[in-house]
Amino acid sequence: MRKLLFISLGCDKNLVDSEHMLASLSGGGYEICDDEHEADVIVINTCCFIQDACQESIDNILAMAELKKEGTLKALIVTGCLGERYSDQIRTEVPEVDAVLGTNSYDSLPDVIEQVYAGENPVVKKPLTGIPDHSKGRIVTTGGHYEYLKIAEGCDKRCTYCIIPYIRGSYRSVPMEELVREAEELAEAGVKELNLVAQETTVYGTDLYGGKSLHILLRKLSAIPALRRIRILYCYPEEIYPELVEVIKNEPKICHYLDLPIQHCNDEILKKMGRRTSKKDLEDIISMLRREIPDICLRTTLITGFPGETEEQHEELLSFVKKCRFERLGVFPYSQEDGTPAAKFDGQVDEEVKQRRLSELMEAQQRITEDAGKACVGSILEVFVEGYIPEDDTYVGRTYRDAPDVDGYIFISSDHTLQSGDMINCRVTGSFEYDLTGEALDEFTE
Repeated sequence: MRKLLFISLGCDKNLVDSEHMLASLSGGGYEICDDEHEADVIVINTCCFIQDACQESIDNILAMAELKKEGTLKALIVTGCLGERYSDQIRTEVPEVDAVLGTNSYDSLPDVIEQVYAGENPVVKKPLTGIPDHSKGRIVTTGGHYEYLKIAEGCDKRCTYCIIPYIRGSYRSVPMEELVREAEELAEAGVKELNLVAQETTVYGTDLYGGKSLHILLRKLSAIPALRRIRILYCYPEEIYPELVEVIKNEPKICHYLDLPIQHCNDEILKKMGRRTSKKDLEDIISMLRREIPDICLRTTLITGFPGETEEQHEELLSFVKKCRFERLGVFPYSQEDGTPAAKFDGQVDEEVKQRRLSELMEAQQRITEDAGKACVGSILEVFVEGYIPEDDTYVGRTYRDAPDVDGYIFISSDHTLQSGDMINCRVTGSFEYDLTGEALDEFTE
């Protein structure tokens, strides 16, 4: 039996691809291991969204290539975004890599491994159309109680800073029946929280059903009995529509949480970014969401140091953050990506300036997040239990306001034993920085 090590880098969407690849190899004579020195086959699912992610992927490839030189590793395979974007360079500069698969070719992995064992060195990059075969399901790697459901591939927005359309292709929705079947299988395996992801979730279905259909998908997913919580990530603000707001507002399983990647607020910068909103549009959308869903938790991401961004425009963004008071917020320094229009723009901003502006934005946001946490003290929230810290005799969980990996936690004291995946009612007793403390109540929500 061949021992397989799988390294998944980058975003949660990449993780879903990795889990599909793992499932495609199950039952095929592979044993999954976690030690690279024992592995016969290593697959690295790479990311190259920004320069830091690209460097992380390269570092992993080079580290695993050393094992090929030592002769202990039989097959080293690179998949994902870096493979799609730089397949020729990988093969030329790292000859220890035996095969490269593009972003839309991961269902070819079983055949590719056999080709490598037969002495071949394939590069498989299928056209960026359609969706790879999902029929073999997934092997869950998130712990078993929450998961991500990737509802679409690619993107049509063509923001000037973003490489994704060039390495993932145009927007393609996964057929609804496939998503419902996949969600049912995940629920049967014990998943209780489903996090919907795509490069953009809000336009789901426009290519298949003639109109936005995310609200229809959400109703179908909510009808799966074992699912307890559904979260929507990556919603472009200009694409939010009334039926979507209504289903979030009225369907109990759907978290009152939206991730709105606005990137900036200055009209000139937004136009240069290729974004499709103005500052007023953003203010109106945020006001509408808070009016319609008063307890909604809004997350956003910003880019600081975009080419040509002035101090005045940075100060405008800082004021906007203080005014809108997003409960959750992340900031990325602009990354100059080859092949994107913005990479050639005049006025590239120095790294030191980017980092200083990032720090100013995050300092302001920390105070906002702390205030939001203090406002929760005394309230009773449903909490998804994720683990236990023995040395502190404390459980760790997430409220509806906290997406996995990117948001905060609530640290819970309890008089009775809790298990990962439990859904409990918890009284919030305190807050600090980005996290809460609380005490479990006697009643479970199950």
